[in-house]
Amino acid sequence: MIKKEYIIPIFIPFLGCPHDCVFCNQVKITNYKDSFSKENTIKQIEKYLSYFPKNDNEKELAFFGGSFTGLDTDVMKSYLDIAYEYKKKGIIDRIRLSTRPDYINNSILDILKSYQVDIIELGIQSMDDEVLTFNERGHSAKDSLKASKLIKEYGISLGHQIMPGLYKDTYEKSIKTAIKSANIGPDMVRIYPTLVIRDTKLYSLYENHLYQPLTVDEAVEVSSELYMIYAYKNINIIRIGLQTTENINEGKDVMAGPFHPALRQLVESNIHKSYLEEVILRENIKDFITIHTLPREISIIAGNKGSNKKYFYDKYGIKLKFVDDGKNLLEYKDKAFSYKLDDFIKKHVEEKYGGDLILN
Repeated sequence: MIKKEYIIPIFIPFLGCPHDCVFCNQVKITNYKDSFSKENTIKQIEKYLSYFPKNDNEKELAFFGGSFTGLDTDVMKSYLDIAYEYKKKGIIDRIRLSTRPDYINNSILDILKSYQVDIIELGIQSMDDEVLTFNERGHSAKDSLKASKLIKEYGISLGHQIMPGLYKDTYEKSIKTAIKSANIGPDMVRIYPTLVIRDTKLYSLYENHLYQPLTVDEAVEVSSELYMIYAYKNINIIRIGLQTTENINEGKDVMAGPFHPALRQLVESNIHKSYLEEVILRENIKDFITIHTLPREISIIAGNKGSNKKYFYDKYGIKLKFVDDGKNLLEYKDKAFSYKLDDFIKKHVEEKYGGDLILN
C-alpha cells in the first residue's frame, strides 16, 4: 500500500506575478494576500506539522500561487532559506514550487538547485500561442518548451499545469496542448478546466456574452481525453479541477464554468464507462456483469451517484454487480475476463492520436 504523503502549502499570490491574466484573481483562488513574513511562514509550517501524525510518511513543503521565481531574488531566497532548513533537519522530504515558463533560466535554476528544490510546476495553461495571447499570459508555447527542457536538464522533477476551456480555446486545441505537453515528458500534470472567477477579465467577457465556459459534461469529456493521453505516456495526473476552498465554490467566487468538487472522479468514471461499453458490445453481454475490484474502485466504476450503473441499465438493460475482492476481473455467466483498463487506454490513444504522439 502506498503511504499517504503530507503537504504543507505556502501561498504567495501576486508577489511574484507581473501579469494579470484574464482568468486569474490569485487572492480569490488562494484566499490569501499577505506579503512575505518569516515569522508567519514558520507559523504556517509548524501549524501543518502539528496536524500530521507522528510517522515516517513523506512530507512536502509546496509554494503555491503567484509565480515563485518571479519574486524579488532576496524574497525568493528568504522563502527558500526556511524550506531548506526544514529539509536539512529531515523534517520535510521535498520542496515544490510553481511558476511561469518565462521566469525560468539558468541563473534561477542555479539558485533553486542550490536549495535542493525537488519539483517545479510550470503554469503552461496552453501550448497554442493564439490562446495564450488572448488570455494575456505574456509567454509563448516556445517559452514552455524551453523552460521544461532546462528544468529536466537540471535534474529537477517537472510538472505541467494546463487549463482546457480558456478564452478562444477549443476541444481540438486542448488535445493538441496535451499531446505537445506529454511529448515534452513532464513527471506530473494538473488539469484545471477553466472556471470564471469573480473580478477577472474573463468574468467581464462572460457577462458580455463574449466567452462561454465549458459545461461540466464538456469538461469531463475533454479531461478524459487529456487524462488518457498523459496516462499513456506514464505521466502522473496529480489533480483534476481546482481545490475547493471557502472562496472557490459555487455561490461564492466561482461565477460560471465546470465547477464540481469531485471532477477527477467524474473523469475516471467516464473512462471506465467507455471501457465497459466496449467490452459489453464486443462480448454481446446481456442482463448483468460482475466486476471484481478493490473496494476503493467500486464507486469510481459505478459512477458518481451510480451514474454508470444507471447508464448501462437504461441503455442496455444490464446491471453492474461488484465484488470487493481486488481480483480485477469481469465475469459474465461462465466467462471471465481480466479488467484491462490500461490496455483500453493504450489502444484508444494509439488509434486516435498515434500519429501525433511520440510512441514509447
